[in-house]
Amino acid sequence: MELLKKNHTLSSGFIILGFGDLAELQILFFGLFLIMHLVTLAGHATIVLITLIDTCLQTPMYFFLRNLSAIEICYILVIVPNMLANFLSKKQRMSFLGCALQMHLFIALGGAECFLLAAMAYDRFVAICNPLRYTLIITRALCLQMLALACISGFTLSLTLTTLIFLLPFCQSHVINHFFCDIPAVLFLACSDTQANEIAVFLVCTLILLIPFLLILFSYGFIITAILRIHSAEGRSKAFSTCAGHLLVSVMHYGCAIFIYIRPKSCYAPEQDKIVSLIYTNITPMLYPMIYSLRNKEVKGALRRLLVNRNR
Repeated sequence: MELLKKNHTLSSGFIILGFGDLAELQILFFGLFLIMHLVTLAGHATIVLITLIDTCLQTPMYFFLRNLSAIEICYILVIVPNMLANFLSKKQRMSFLGCALQMHLFIALGGAECFLLAAMAYDRFVAICNPLRYTLIITRALCLQMLALACISGFTLSLTLTTLIFLLPFCQSHVINHFFCDIPAVLFLACSDTQANEIAVFLVCTLILLIPFLLILFSYGFIITAILRIHSAEGRSKAFSTCAGHLLVSVMHYGCAIFIYIRPKSCYAPEQDKIVSLIYTNITPMLYPMIYSLRNKEVKGALRRLLVNRNR
Protein backbone atom coordinates (compact mmCIF):
# COMPACT_ATOMS: atom_id res chain seq x y z
CA MET A 1 0.00 0.00 0.00
CA GLU A 2 2.82 2.42 0.87
CA LEU A 3 4.45 1.67 -2.49
CA LEU A 4 1.20 2.55 -4.28
CA LYS A 5 0.99 5.82 -2.36
CA LYS A 6 4.57 6.59 -3.23
CA ASN A 7 3.92 5.81 -6.89
CA HIS A 8 0.93 8.17 -6.76
CA THR A 9 3.26 10.95 -5.61
CA LEU A 10 5.71 10.12 -8.39
CA SER A 11 2.98 10.31 -11.03
CA SER A 12 1.02 13.30 -9.72
CA GLY A 13 3.88 15.39 -8.31
CA PHE A 14 3.28 18.43 -6.15
CA ILE A 15 1.23 21.60 -6.34
CA ILE A 16 3.10 24.79 -5.40
CA LEU A 17 0.58 26.98 -3.62
CA GLY A 18 2.71 30.13 -3.68
CA PHE A 19 0.76 33.28 -2.78
CA GLY A 20 -2.68 32.14 -3.92
CA ASP A 21 -4.30 33.79 -0.89
CA LEU A 22 -3.24 37.21 -2.24
CA ALA A 23 -4.87 36.89 -5.65
CA GLU A 24 -5.74 40.59 -5.94
CA LEU A 25 -2.05 41.57 -5.50
CA GLN A 26 -0.47 38.90 -7.69
CA ILE A 27 0.04 41.13 -10.75
CA LEU A 28 1.54 43.88 -8.60
CA PHE A 29 3.90 41.38 -6.95
CA PHE A 30 4.81 39.92 -10.33
CA GLY A 31 5.86 43.32 -11.66
CA LEU A 32 7.73 44.27 -8.48
CA PHE A 33 9.70 41.03 -8.17
CA LEU A 34 10.38 40.89 -11.91
CA ILE A 35 12.07 44.30 -11.67
CA MET A 36 14.03 43.15 -8.59
CA HIS A 37 15.04 39.96 -10.41
CA LEU A 38 16.34 41.87 -13.44
CA VAL A 39 18.21 44.36 -11.22
CA THR A 40 19.78 41.47 -9.29
CA LEU A 41 20.89 39.66 -12.45
CA ALA A 42 22.30 42.90 -13.90
CA GLY A 43 24.20 43.67 -10.68
CA HIS A 44 25.83 40.26 -10.35
CA ALA A 45 26.53 40.00 -14.10
CA THR A 46 28.27 43.39 -13.92
CA ILE A 47 30.50 42.20 -11.07
CA VAL A 48 31.39 39.04 -13.02
CA LEU A 49 32.16 41.10 -16.12
CA ILE A 50 34.32 43.82 -14.56
CA THR A 51 36.32 41.38 -12.41
CA LEU A 52 37.05 39.32 -15.52
CA ILE A 53 38.18 42.08 -17.86
CA ASP A 54 39.71 44.72 -15.55
CA THR A 55 43.41 44.00 -14.94
CA CYS A 56 43.34 45.88 -11.62
CA LEU A 57 40.85 43.36 -10.19
CA GLN A 58 42.84 40.18 -10.89
CA THR A 59 43.39 39.45 -7.19
CA PRO A 60 42.18 36.63 -4.92
CA MET A 61 39.56 38.87 -3.27
CA TYR A 62 37.92 39.64 -6.61
CA PHE A 63 38.34 36.05 -7.79
CA PHE A 64 36.14 35.00 -4.86
CA LEU A 65 33.75 37.90 -5.43
CA ARG A 66 33.34 36.97 -9.12
CA ASN A 67 32.57 33.35 -8.33
CA LEU A 68 30.24 34.36 -5.50
CA SER A 69 28.24 36.47 -7.98
CA ALA A 70 28.25 33.63 -10.53
CA ILE A 71 26.89 31.22 -7.92
CA GLU A 72 24.32 33.81 -6.85
CA ILE A 73 23.07 34.15 -10.44
CA CYS A 74 22.53 30.38 -10.68
CA TYR A 75 20.99 30.34 -7.20
CA ILE A 76 18.26 32.88 -7.99
CA LEU A 77 17.58 31.36 -11.43
CA VAL A 78 16.67 28.10 -9.69
CA ILE A 79 13.98 29.82 -7.60
CA VAL A 80 12.79 33.16 -8.95
CA PRO A 81 11.52 32.32 -12.49
CA ASN A 82 9.19 29.64 -11.05
CA MET A 83 8.09 32.06 -8.36
CA LEU A 84 7.25 34.70 -10.99
CA ALA A 85 5.27 32.13 -13.00
CA ASN A 86 3.42 31.24 -9.83
CA PHE A 87 2.27 34.86 -9.45
CA LEU A 88 0.42 34.51 -12.76
CA SER A 89 -1.44 31.34 -11.76
CA LYS A 90 -3.27 30.30 -8.61
CA LYS A 91 -1.49 26.97 -8.40
CA GLN A 92 1.58 25.65 -10.15
CA ARG A 93 2.09 21.92 -10.66
CA MET A 94 5.62 20.56 -10.37
CA SER A 95 6.69 16.98 -11.01
CA PHE A 96 8.22 14.87 -8.26
CA LEU A 97 11.61 14.82 -10.00
CA GLY A 98 11.37 18.54 -10.83
CA CYS A 99 10.76 19.36 -7.18
CA ALA A 100 13.68 17.15 -6.11
CA LEU A 101 15.97 18.78 -8.69
CA GLN A 102 14.98 22.28 -7.58
CA MET A 103 15.65 21.43 -3.93
CA HIS A 104 18.98 19.79 -4.81
CA LEU A 105 20.24 22.77 -6.82
CA PHE A 106 18.96 25.27 -4.24
CA ILE A 107 20.78 23.52 -1.36
CA ALA A 108 23.89 22.83 -3.44
CA LEU A 109 24.31 26.42 -4.65
CA GLY A 110 23.37 27.86 -1.26
CA GLY A 111 25.89 25.53 0.40
CA ALA A 112 28.62 26.44 -2.08
CA GLU A 113 27.91 30.11 -1.36
CA CYS A 114 28.20 29.52 2.39
CA PHE A 115 31.56 27.76 2.03
CA LEU A 116 32.80 30.44 -0.39
CA LEU A 117 31.90 33.19 2.09
CA ALA A 118 34.04 31.35 4.64
CA ALA A 119 36.91 31.18 2.12
CA MET A 120 36.56 34.93 1.56
CA ALA A 121 36.80 35.50 5.32
CA TYR A 122 40.05 33.50 5.37
CA ASP A 123 41.37 35.62 2.50
CA ARG A 124 40.60 38.82 4.43
CA PHE A 125 42.09 37.33 7.61
CA VAL A 126 45.42 36.64 5.91
CA ALA A 127 45.41 40.01 4.08
CA ILE A 128 44.98 42.02 7.28
CA CYS A 129 46.56 39.84 9.97
CA ASN A 130 49.52 38.56 7.93
CA PRO A 131 49.94 41.00 5.01
CA LEU A 132 53.66 40.33 4.40
CA ARG A 133 52.99 36.65 3.63
CA TYR A 134 49.68 37.19 1.82
CA THR A 135 50.95 36.49 -1.70
CA LEU A 136 52.77 33.39 -0.47
CA ILE A 137 49.72 31.96 1.32
CA ILE A 138 46.80 32.99 -0.89
CA THR A 139 48.03 31.63 -4.22
CA ARG A 140 45.94 31.09 -7.35
CA ALA A 141 46.20 27.34 -6.80
CA LEU A 142 44.81 27.67 -3.26
CA CYS A 143 41.96 29.89 -4.51
CA LEU A 144 41.00 27.29 -7.13
CA GLN A 145 41.20 24.52 -4.54
CA MET A 146 38.95 26.41 -2.10
CA LEU A 147 36.44 27.16 -4.87
CA ALA A 148 36.39 23.50 -5.98
CA LEU A 149 36.05 22.32 -2.37
CA ALA A 150 33.16 24.74 -1.76
CA CYS A 151 31.26 23.55 -4.84
CA ILE A 152 31.94 19.83 -4.34
CA SER A 153 30.99 20.01 -0.65
CA GLY A 154 27.78 21.90 -1.41
CA PHE A 155 26.66 19.50 -4.13
CA THR A 156 27.62 16.36 -2.17
CA LEU A 157 25.80 17.39 1.00
CA SER A 158 22.81 18.54 -1.05
CA LEU A 159 22.56 15.25 -2.94
CA THR A 160 22.63 13.30 0.32
CA LEU A 161 19.99 15.44 2.01
CA THR A 162 17.68 15.66 -1.01
CA THR A 163 17.80 11.89 -1.47
CA LEU A 164 16.90 11.29 2.18
CA ILE A 165 13.94 13.69 1.98
CA PHE A 166 12.50 12.39 -1.29
CA LEU A 167 12.69 8.77 -0.20
CA LEU A 168 9.93 9.61 2.29
CA PRO A 169 6.33 8.70 1.41
CA PHE A 170 4.04 11.67 0.62
CA CYS A 171 0.68 9.95 0.91
CA GLN A 172 -1.50 12.79 2.18
CA SER A 173 -1.58 16.32 0.81
CA HIS A 174 0.68 17.11 -2.15
CA VAL A 175 0.13 20.85 -1.83
CA ILE A 176 3.34 22.67 -0.86
CA ASN A 177 2.45 25.86 1.00
CA HIS A 178 5.44 27.74 -0.38
CA PHE A 179 6.64 29.29 -3.63
CA PHE A 180 9.35 26.64 -4.20
CA CYS A 181 10.32 23.17 -2.98
CA ASP A 182 11.96 24.23 0.26
CA ILE A 183 13.13 21.69 2.84
CA PRO A 184 10.69 22.45 5.72
CA ALA A 185 7.69 22.75 3.37
CA VAL A 186 8.34 19.38 1.69
CA LEU A 187 9.31 17.61 4.91
CA PHE A 188 6.04 18.82 6.49
CA LEU A 189 4.05 16.79 3.93
CA ALA A 190 5.69 13.45 4.73
CA CYS A 191 3.29 10.97 6.32
CA SER A 192 5.87 8.81 8.09
CA ASP A 193 8.22 9.35 11.01
CA THR A 194 10.67 12.06 9.92
CA GLN A 195 12.82 12.23 13.05
CA ALA A 196 15.85 10.67 11.34
CA ASN A 197 15.43 13.04 8.40
CA GLU A 198 15.16 16.04 10.71
CA ILE A 199 18.41 14.98 12.36
CA ALA A 200 20.01 14.71 8.91
CA VAL A 201 18.74 18.20 8.02
CA PHE A 202 20.16 19.55 11.28
CA LEU A 203 23.56 17.90 10.70
CA VAL A 204 23.82 19.09 7.10
CA CYS A 205 22.72 22.61 8.04
CA THR A 206 25.28 22.61 10.84
CA LEU A 207 28.00 21.76 8.32
CA ILE A 208 26.75 24.27 5.73
CA LEU A 209 25.59 27.11 7.97
CA LEU A 210 26.74 27.06 11.58
CA ILE A 211 30.36 25.95 11.19
CA PRO A 212 31.24 28.36 8.32
CA PHE A 213 29.42 31.22 10.08
CA LEU A 214 31.29 30.58 13.34
CA LEU A 215 34.58 30.44 11.41
CA ILE A 216 33.73 33.78 9.80
CA LEU A 217 32.95 35.36 13.17
CA PHE A 218 36.14 33.86 14.63
CA SER A 219 38.19 35.28 11.74
CA TYR A 220 36.63 38.71 12.14
CA GLY A 221 37.50 38.69 15.82
CA PHE A 222 41.19 38.58 14.81
CA ILE A 223 40.61 40.99 11.91
CA ILE A 224 38.98 43.65 14.09
CA THR A 225 41.76 43.28 16.67
CA ALA A 226 44.38 43.76 13.93
CA ILE A 227 42.55 46.78 12.49
CA LEU A 228 42.41 48.48 15.90
CA ARG A 229 46.21 48.14 16.15
CA ILE A 230 46.69 50.20 12.96
CA HIS A 231 47.91 53.64 14.02
CA SER A 232 46.76 55.55 10.93
CA ALA A 233 43.07 56.48 10.83
CA GLU A 234 43.20 56.26 7.04
CA GLY A 235 44.71 52.77 7.27
CA ARG A 236 42.01 51.63 9.68
CA SER A 237 39.30 53.05 7.42
CA LYS A 238 40.74 51.33 4.33
CA ALA A 239 41.12 47.98 6.10
CA PHE A 240 37.62 48.15 7.50
CA SER A 241 36.10 49.10 4.13
CA THR A 242 37.54 45.98 2.49
CA CYS A 243 35.88 43.78 5.11
CA ALA A 244 32.62 45.54 5.97
CA GLY A 245 30.80 44.47 2.81
CA HIS A 246 31.72 40.84 3.22
CA LEU A 247 30.77 40.81 6.89
CA LEU A 248 27.39 42.45 6.19
CA VAL A 249 26.61 39.99 3.37
CA SER A 250 27.59 37.07 5.60
CA VAL A 251 25.34 38.18 8.45
CA MET A 252 22.38 38.68 6.10
CA HIS A 253 22.89 35.37 4.29
CA TYR A 254 23.53 33.16 7.31
CA GLY A 255 21.02 34.94 9.54
CA CYS A 256 18.02 34.19 7.31
CA ALA A 257 19.16 30.65 6.53
CA ILE A 258 19.82 29.70 10.15
CA PHE A 259 16.40 31.05 11.14
CA ILE A 260 14.68 28.84 8.55
CA TYR A 261 16.60 25.57 8.65
CA ILE A 262 18.05 25.00 12.11
CA ARG A 263 14.86 24.22 13.99
CA PRO A 264 12.53 21.21 14.49
CA LYS A 265 9.63 20.33 12.17
CA SER A 266 7.15 21.22 14.93
CA CYS A 267 8.19 24.91 14.61
CA TYR A 268 7.30 25.06 10.91
CA ALA A 269 5.24 28.20 10.17
CA PRO A 270 4.36 28.36 6.44
CA GLU A 271 3.40 32.03 6.13
CA GLN A 272 6.35 33.23 8.19
CA ASP A 273 8.74 31.02 6.23
CA LYS A 274 7.48 32.36 2.91
CA ILE A 275 8.18 35.94 3.97
CA VAL A 276 11.69 35.13 5.22
CA SER A 277 12.35 33.09 2.06
CA LEU A 278 11.26 36.04 -0.08
CA ILE A 279 13.90 38.12 1.69
CA TYR A 280 16.84 35.74 1.18
CA THR A 281 15.91 34.68 -2.37
CA ASN A 282 14.97 38.12 -3.72
CA ILE A 283 15.93 41.08 -1.56
CA THR A 284 19.33 40.14 -0.12
CA PRO A 285 20.75 38.90 -3.48
CA MET A 286 19.76 42.27 -4.99
CA LEU A 287 21.58 44.12 -2.19
CA TYR A 288 24.86 42.17 -2.44
CA PRO A 289 26.24 43.94 -5.56
CA MET A 290 25.22 47.31 -4.11
CA ILE A 291 26.97 46.54 -0.82
CA TYR A 292 30.19 45.49 -2.55
CA SER A 293 30.25 48.22 -5.20
CA LEU A 294 29.15 51.17 -3.06
CA ARG A 295 31.73 50.44 -0.35
CA ASN A 296 34.55 49.46 -2.71
CA LYS A 297 36.49 52.17 -4.57
CA GLU A 298 38.27 49.65 -6.80
CA VAL A 299 34.98 48.18 -8.05
CA LYS A 300 33.54 51.65 -8.68
CA GLY A 301 36.73 52.66 -10.47
CA ALA A 302 36.64 49.54 -12.66
CA LEU A 303 33.00 50.21 -13.52
CA ARG A 304 33.81 53.81 -14.50
CA ARG A 305 36.70 52.63 -16.71
CA LEU A 306 34.41 50.10 -18.37
CA LEU A 307 31.76 52.73 -19.08
CA VAL A 308 34.34 55.23 -20.40
CA ASN A 309 35.87 52.64 -22.74
CA ARG A 310 32.44 51.71 -24.10
CA ASN A 311 31.62 55.35 -24.86
CA ARG A 312 34.79 55.86 -26.86
